Amino acid sequence: MYRKGEVKYEALPLPDRVQLPAEESLKAACAFRDYMRKRHSVRQFSSEGVAEEVISACIAAAGTAPSGANHQPWHFAAIADPAMKARIREAAEIEEAEFYAGGAGDEWLAALEPIGTGVSKPHLTDAPWLTVVFAQRFGVTEDGERYKNYYVPESVGIATGILITALHHAGLVCLEHTPNPMKFLPELCRRPAQEKAVMILPVGYPAEGATVPAVAKRKKPLDQIMTAFR
Repeated sequence: MYRKGEVKYEALPLPDRVQLPAEESLKAACAFRDYMRKRHSVRQFSSEGVAEEVISACIAAAGTAPSGANHQPWHFAAIADPAMKARIREAAEIEEAEFYAGGAGDEWLAALEPIGTGVSKPHLTDAPWLTVVFAQRFGVTEDGERYKNYYVPESVGIATGILITALHHAGLVCLEHTPNPMKFLPELCRRPAQEKAVMILPVGYPAEGATVPAVAKRKKPLDQIMTAFR
Protein backbone atom coordinates (compact mmCIF):
# COMPACT_ATOMS: atom_id res chain seq x y z
CA MET A 1 0.00 0.00 0.00
CA TYR A 2 1.33 3.42 -0.96
CA ARG A 3 2.46 5.71 1.83
CA LYS A 4 3.93 9.11 1.14
CA GLY A 5 7.64 9.25 1.87
CA GLU A 6 8.23 5.49 1.75
CA VAL A 7 10.87 5.25 -0.96
CA LYS A 8 13.29 2.64 0.36
CA TYR A 9 13.30 -1.07 -0.33
CA GLU A 10 13.27 -3.40 2.67
CA ALA A 11 13.58 -7.17 2.21
CA LEU A 12 11.63 -9.56 4.43
CA PRO A 13 12.19 -13.31 4.65
CA LEU A 14 9.45 -15.13 2.70
CA PRO A 15 6.65 -15.24 5.31
CA ASP A 16 4.83 -18.31 4.00
CA ARG A 17 5.85 -21.34 2.01
CA VAL A 18 3.23 -23.51 0.34
CA GLN A 19 5.53 -25.64 -1.79
CA LEU A 20 4.40 -29.24 -2.29
CA PRO A 21 6.29 -32.34 -3.37
CA ALA A 22 6.04 -32.87 -7.14
CA GLU A 23 3.39 -35.59 -7.02
CA GLU A 24 1.24 -33.68 -4.54
CA SER A 25 1.65 -30.52 -6.60
CA LEU A 26 0.27 -32.19 -9.69
CA LYS A 27 -2.57 -33.75 -7.72
CA ALA A 28 -3.46 -30.38 -6.20
CA ALA A 29 -3.28 -28.60 -9.56
CA CYS A 30 -5.55 -31.16 -11.23
CA ALA A 31 -8.01 -31.09 -8.34
CA PHE A 32 -8.22 -27.30 -8.50
CA ARG A 33 -8.66 -27.40 -12.28
CA ASP A 34 -11.52 -29.85 -11.94
CA TYR A 35 -13.12 -27.83 -9.16
CA MET A 36 -12.95 -24.62 -11.20
CA ARG A 37 -14.67 -26.41 -14.06
CA LYS A 38 -17.71 -26.47 -11.75
CA ARG A 39 -17.78 -22.67 -11.62
CA HIS A 40 -20.70 -21.20 -13.56
CA SER A 41 -22.01 -17.70 -14.21
CA VAL A 42 -25.64 -17.85 -13.07
CA ARG A 43 -28.53 -15.49 -13.77
CA GLN A 44 -31.20 -17.06 -11.57
CA PHE A 45 -30.66 -16.52 -7.85
CA SER A 46 -32.29 -18.01 -4.78
CA SER A 47 -33.86 -15.69 -2.22
CA GLU A 48 -31.77 -17.40 0.48
CA GLY A 49 -29.59 -14.91 2.27
CA VAL A 50 -25.81 -14.95 2.52
CA ALA A 51 -24.02 -13.83 5.68
CA GLU A 52 -22.06 -10.60 5.35
CA GLU A 53 -19.10 -12.34 6.95
CA VAL A 54 -18.88 -14.67 3.95
CA ILE A 55 -18.87 -11.76 1.50
CA SER A 56 -16.29 -9.93 3.62
CA ALA A 57 -13.98 -12.94 3.68
CA CYS A 58 -14.18 -13.30 -0.11
CA ILE A 59 -13.42 -9.61 -0.62
CA ALA A 60 -10.52 -9.87 1.82
CA ALA A 61 -9.18 -12.70 -0.34
CA ALA A 62 -9.46 -10.44 -3.40
CA GLY A 63 -7.47 -7.84 -1.51
CA THR A 64 -4.47 -10.19 -1.42
CA ALA A 65 -4.02 -9.80 -5.19
CA PRO A 66 -0.74 -8.45 -6.58
CA SER A 67 -0.88 -4.95 -8.02
CA GLY A 68 1.28 -2.39 -9.78
CA ALA A 69 3.74 -0.94 -7.23
CA ASN A 70 1.50 -2.56 -4.57
CA HIS A 71 -0.88 0.41 -4.79
CA GLN A 72 -3.94 -1.89 -4.63
CA PRO A 73 -6.08 0.38 -6.84
CA TRP A 74 -9.43 -1.21 -6.08
CA HIS A 75 -12.45 -0.93 -3.86
CA PHE A 76 -15.39 -3.31 -3.45
CA ALA A 77 -18.83 -2.03 -2.45
CA ALA A 78 -21.02 -4.83 -1.08
CA ILE A 79 -24.70 -3.95 -1.38
CA ALA A 80 -27.60 -5.77 0.25
CA ASP A 81 -29.89 -2.72 0.56
CA PRO A 82 -33.00 -3.40 -1.59
CA ALA A 83 -33.45 0.26 -2.57
CA MET A 84 -29.88 0.55 -3.82
CA LYS A 85 -30.17 -2.69 -5.76
CA ALA A 86 -33.44 -1.50 -7.33
CA ARG A 87 -31.83 1.76 -8.47
CA ILE A 88 -28.91 -0.11 -10.02
CA ARG A 89 -31.26 -2.48 -11.84
CA GLU A 90 -33.38 0.40 -13.16
CA ALA A 91 -30.33 2.20 -14.53
CA ALA A 92 -28.89 -1.00 -15.98
CA GLU A 93 -32.09 -1.85 -17.81
CA ILE A 94 -32.30 1.63 -19.32
CA GLU A 95 -28.79 1.22 -20.70
CA GLU A 96 -29.50 -2.32 -21.87
CA ALA A 97 -32.60 -1.15 -23.73
CA GLU A 98 -30.46 1.35 -25.65
CA PHE A 99 -27.84 -1.32 -26.26
CA TYR A 100 -30.27 -3.84 -27.74
CA ALA A 101 -32.15 -1.15 -29.69
CA GLY A 102 -29.15 -0.31 -31.81
CA GLY A 103 -26.31 0.74 -29.55
CA ALA A 104 -24.56 -2.53 -30.25
CA GLY A 105 -23.64 -3.65 -33.73
CA ASP A 106 -25.21 -6.69 -35.38
CA GLU A 107 -22.05 -8.74 -34.86
CA TRP A 108 -22.05 -8.10 -31.12
CA LEU A 109 -25.73 -8.96 -30.77
CA ALA A 110 -25.22 -12.14 -32.78
CA ALA A 111 -22.34 -13.11 -30.49
CA LEU A 112 -24.59 -12.64 -27.45
CA GLU A 113 -27.50 -14.64 -28.87
CA PRO A 114 -26.25 -18.06 -27.60
CA ILE A 115 -25.74 -16.58 -24.13
CA GLY A 116 -29.43 -15.73 -23.78
CA THR A 117 -29.04 -12.20 -22.42
CA GLY A 118 -31.59 -9.43 -22.82
CA VAL A 119 -32.84 -6.12 -21.47
CA SER A 120 -34.35 -7.52 -18.26
CA LYS A 121 -31.85 -7.88 -15.40
CA PRO A 122 -33.77 -9.45 -12.49
CA HIS A 123 -30.55 -10.86 -11.04
CA LEU A 124 -29.61 -7.33 -9.95
CA THR A 125 -32.46 -7.34 -7.42
CA ASP A 126 -32.91 -11.07 -6.84
CA ALA A 127 -29.35 -11.75 -5.69
CA PRO A 128 -28.91 -11.08 -1.95
CA TRP A 129 -25.71 -9.13 -2.62
CA LEU A 130 -24.31 -6.95 -5.36
CA THR A 131 -20.57 -6.40 -5.23
CA VAL A 132 -19.52 -3.36 -7.24
CA VAL A 133 -15.86 -3.39 -8.24
CA PHE A 134 -14.24 0.03 -8.48
CA ALA A 135 -10.94 0.88 -10.13
CA GLN A 136 -8.99 3.78 -8.63
CA ARG A 137 -7.59 5.76 -11.54
CA PHE A 138 -5.30 7.61 -9.15
CA GLY A 139 -4.76 7.69 -5.41
CA VAL A 140 -4.91 10.47 -2.85
CA THR A 141 -2.73 10.68 0.25
CA GLU A 142 -4.13 11.45 3.69
CA ASP A 143 -3.16 15.10 3.23
CA GLY A 144 -4.93 15.31 -0.14
CA GLU A 145 -1.96 14.95 -2.47
CA ARG A 146 -2.65 13.03 -5.67
CA TYR A 147 -0.40 10.15 -6.76
CA LYS A 148 -0.30 7.89 -9.78
CA ASN A 149 -1.52 4.28 -9.78
CA TYR A 150 0.10 1.81 -12.16
CA TYR A 151 -1.32 -1.05 -14.22
CA VAL A 152 -4.79 -0.32 -12.89
CA PRO A 153 -6.84 -2.49 -15.33
CA GLU A 154 -4.47 -5.42 -14.90
CA SER A 155 -4.40 -5.11 -11.11
CA VAL A 156 -8.16 -4.79 -10.74
CA GLY A 157 -8.69 -7.64 -13.18
CA ILE A 158 -6.50 -9.96 -11.11
CA ALA A 159 -8.28 -8.97 -7.89
CA THR A 160 -11.69 -9.52 -9.49
CA GLY A 161 -10.62 -12.96 -10.69
CA ILE A 162 -9.56 -13.89 -7.17
CA LEU A 163 -12.89 -12.60 -5.85
CA ILE A 164 -14.86 -14.74 -8.31
CA THR A 165 -12.74 -17.76 -7.34
CA ALA A 166 -13.23 -17.07 -3.62
CA LEU A 167 -17.01 -16.83 -4.08
CA HIS A 168 -16.98 -20.17 -5.89
CA HIS A 169 -14.84 -21.67 -3.11
CA ALA A 170 -17.46 -20.44 -0.59
CA GLY A 171 -20.20 -22.33 -2.44
CA LEU A 172 -21.72 -19.24 -4.05
CA VAL A 173 -22.40 -18.22 -7.63
CA CYS A 174 -22.12 -14.85 -9.30
CA LEU A 175 -22.66 -13.15 -12.64
CA GLU A 176 -20.23 -10.75 -14.28
CA HIS A 177 -22.14 -7.60 -15.24
CA THR A 178 -20.20 -4.72 -16.78
CA PRO A 179 -21.84 -1.31 -16.23
CA ASN A 180 -21.75 1.01 -19.21
CA PRO A 181 -21.37 3.73 -18.12
CA MET A 182 -23.49 3.87 -14.91
CA LYS A 183 -21.64 6.99 -13.82
CA PHE A 184 -23.91 7.39 -10.79
CA LEU A 185 -22.38 4.36 -9.05
CA PRO A 186 -19.50 6.17 -7.29
CA GLU A 187 -21.93 8.64 -5.74
CA LEU A 188 -24.45 5.95 -4.87
CA CYS A 189 -21.73 3.90 -3.19
CA ARG A 190 -20.12 6.97 -1.60
CA ARG A 191 -16.90 6.56 -3.51
CA PRO A 192 -14.59 9.40 -4.63
CA ALA A 193 -14.69 10.78 -8.15
CA GLN A 194 -11.38 9.15 -9.14
CA GLU A 195 -12.95 5.70 -8.87
CA LYS A 196 -14.73 4.09 -11.80
CA ALA A 197 -17.13 1.15 -11.52
CA VAL A 198 -15.86 -1.62 -13.78
CA MET A 199 -18.00 -4.60 -12.78
CA ILE A 200 -21.08 -5.55 -10.79
CA LEU A 201 -21.20 -9.07 -9.37
CA PRO A 202 -24.61 -10.27 -8.21
CA VAL A 203 -23.77 -12.90 -5.58
CA GLY A 204 -25.80 -15.62 -3.90
CA TYR A 205 -27.00 -19.19 -4.22
CA PRO A 206 -28.46 -20.51 -7.47
CA ALA A 207 -32.24 -20.74 -7.65
CA GLU A 208 -33.99 -24.07 -7.98
CA GLY A 209 -34.15 -24.72 -11.70
CA ALA A 210 -31.26 -22.34 -12.45
CA THR A 211 -29.82 -22.78 -15.93
CA VAL A 212 -26.68 -21.83 -17.81
CA PRO A 213 -26.24 -21.39 -21.57
CA ALA A 214 -25.14 -24.64 -23.19
CA VAL A 215 -22.48 -22.73 -25.10
CA ALA A 216 -20.89 -21.66 -21.80
CA LYS A 217 -19.71 -25.22 -21.28
CA ARG A 218 -17.65 -25.09 -24.45
CA LYS A 219 -14.17 -24.10 -23.36
CA LYS A 220 -11.13 -23.90 -25.59
CA PRO A 221 -8.93 -26.99 -25.29
CA LEU A 222 -5.56 -26.67 -23.63
CA ASP A 223 -3.64 -26.71 -26.90
CA GLN A 224 -5.46 -23.54 -27.97
CA ILE A 225 -4.73 -21.57 -24.81
CA MET A 226 -1.21 -22.76 -23.97
CA THR A 227 2.10 -22.89 -25.79
CA ALA A 228 5.02 -24.52 -23.97
CA PHE A 229 8.64 -23.77 -24.85
CA ARG A 230 10.89 -26.48 -23.39
